[in-house]
Amino acid sequence: MHFSIPETETRAGDSGAAAYVAYNIHVNGVLHCRVRYSQLLGLHEQLRKEYGANVVPAFPPKKIFTLTPAEVEQRREQLEKYMQAVRQDPTLGGSETFNSFLRKAQQETQQIPTEEVVLEVLLSNGQRVKVTILTSDQTEDVLEAVASKLDLPDDLVGYFSLFLVRQTKDGAFSFVRKLQEFELPYVSVTSLHNPEFQIILRKSYWDSAYDDDVMEHRVGLNLLYAQTVSDIEHGWILVNKEQHRQLKSLQEKVSKKEVRLPNEQIKEGSFKVTRMRCWRVTSSVPMSNGPSGSSPGKSEVKLELAFEYLMSKDRLQWVTITSPQAIMLSICLQSMVDELMVKKSGGSIRKMFRRRVNGALRRSDSQQAVKSPPLLDSPDASWEPMAKLSSKLTSVSLRGISHSSSANDVGANDFHGNYAFEGIGDEDL
Repeated sequence: MHFSIPETETRAGDSGAAAYVAYNIHVNGVLHCRVRYSQLLGLHEQLRKEYGANVVPAFPPKKIFTLTPAEVEQRREQLEKYMQAVRQDPTLGGSETFNSFLRKAQQETQQIPTEEVVLEVLLSNGQRVKVTILTSDQTEDVLEAVASKLDLPDDLVGYFSLFLVRQTKDGAFSFVRKLQEFELPYVSVTSLHNPEFQIILRKSYWDSAYDDDVMEHRVGLNLLYAQTVSDIEHGWILVNKEQHRQLKSLQEKVSKKEVRLPNEQIKEGSFKVTRMRCWRVTSSVPMSNGPSGSSPGKSEVKLELAFEYLMSKDRLQWVTITSPQAIMLSICLQSMVDELMVKKSGGSIRKMFRRRVNGALRRSDSQQAVKSPPLLDSPDASWEPMAKLSSKLTSVSLRGISHSSSANDVGANDFHGNYAFEGIGDEDL
């Protein structure tokens, strides 16, 4: 997730109190919450108390006098870097202290009281599941409510996640993001004030080998079947005419287990995640050719995902993809690598299921938790400046360009090191 504080607001205090500066925290370019400096300072002090001063990044100092506009801007930049540093740290960014702070701030910003509501969650086949939740329920709570409504077994819940999607009137369907532990699904979707945005339940893993586990149960099989058929209809899985014919035949026979991704799909191009040495996200801003200080006009900012790919045994080459979904692609890459590392370490992608006992949430000891991938020793000394695998998506770097540029000029500190990277041996050539 990309955290940023792109703007500030001067807001009137309550009950005639003095005006204050609010800092707008955005996630992937969308407003998540609006907070004061004092609130962030309170979060910082709580994190220091729990994890120690040597773990928590430096926080912008207090000022005695009222800040000038220049000082407000400086503090905004410092707070943005602070939030990004906390989120990128696997311990701090995944802590309940950090996540609960963001959930509470999100609810307060949108001014949605805690109350019981009915939330509709979309399934891949177009059906809708209505669940009764609290507006303050976090993502995992809502996921469990949906799973319970569908009679999905506890040990299969971890294979699925909730995603925020957008379906326009003309039928166009796009993914916004996977709902995270620091947000409230009801607040996230209703605060957009647009009925095109919906929440959908989908599988949350990449390796199709896990399909066998899910298909052992009737509900899991139905969910995978509906998702596969839907993905083919949307063109997200490319199949030829013969495969379409086979799909129709299997649908008529209701042979759901046979509807699998074909071994030989039609592909425009493919890259192995294990051969991506590292990657980064940048936004390219065309520079104005006019006089100094002139506005760049209405030029659109282009997001780019660049990765260093092992083309042959000793040849690495940068590949750049320009797409408005560059941040989403980076997040998907990260989740693929995380899954690979968990699998290699012998772990399980099944999440610990939380049970409600007398109104309190307790975790079941019968399930193995998803563990963060180990912080492996760097396989190469030149990789040391790179971020560890378990770190989150770093901030998008904004750089000015006068023409299309490659990734050769990027700084090492902006890379995501891929510790699932595998070399190519002679037998591969």
